[in-house]
Amino acid sequence: MKFLASFVEVLVPGGKASAGPPLGPALGPLGVNVADVVKKINEATADLNGMQVPVKVTVRSRTDYQVEVGTPPTSALVLKEVGLEKGSGNALQIVGNLTMEQVVKVAGIKRKNLLSVSMKSAAKEVIGTCGSMGITVEGMPRKEAQAAVDEGRFDEILA
Repeated sequence: MKFLASFVEVLVPGGKASAGPPLGPALGPLGVNVADVVKKINEATADLNGMQVPVKVTVRSRTDYQVEVGTPPTSALVLKEVGLEKGSGNALQIVGNLTMEQVVKVAGIKRKNLLSVSMKSAAKEVIGTCGSMGITVEGMPRKEAQAAVDEGRFDEILA
């Protein structure tokens, strides 16, 4: 007899998942050791402290489970780089600035989840997110920063 896998998908605070909701109630009925699963999740998300991280737990049996950690939303990574808890919500109200190195760092983390085929286009996607949050890049608003990327001003960083 084959055991059908069960999936639990949740958002957890990086490095601070607990056996309480939403994990405990979802995993408990599947018979797995919730404390072990939580420990694995916290180990895998320790460097994403303070951010909501998507996690998928695949349970095949009481002892056979797999934890997959996704990447936080681009906006959460941008906020971490800027050191803010939230963006302005208004593209005209500037609340922070990223360097192109920080944009590349975020694009590198998100690369597998972006539609981009190159680091240049991935950086432009991140810059677009910055623009809607009231965050400039190298002191430039979104469109100007994206144009600078297109013109090749940051090619040495984006290579």
